[in-house]
Amino acid sequence: MFDIIIWAGAVLVLAGIAGLIWCVLKVIRARRARLDDDALRVVLQSVVPLNLAALLVSALGLMLVAVGVILG
Repeated sequence: MFDIIIWAGAVLVLAGIAGLIWCVLKVIRARRARLDDDALRVVLQSVVPLNLAALLVSALGLMLVAVGVILG
């Protein structure tokens, strides 16, 4: 039973890392496009909530892995 919790946590961690990588790539593309300050600010403001959500998902996944390992 605890194996399911560990694997679910691992999937969440990987999803969170994928989200973080996507955020980084989006910002790099925006910087390479040489946008002006206002346009770059709009891109960054759209990335911040997604970045925080990816961090939350990753942290929840790590918590699930830790709980699964401790209880298992």
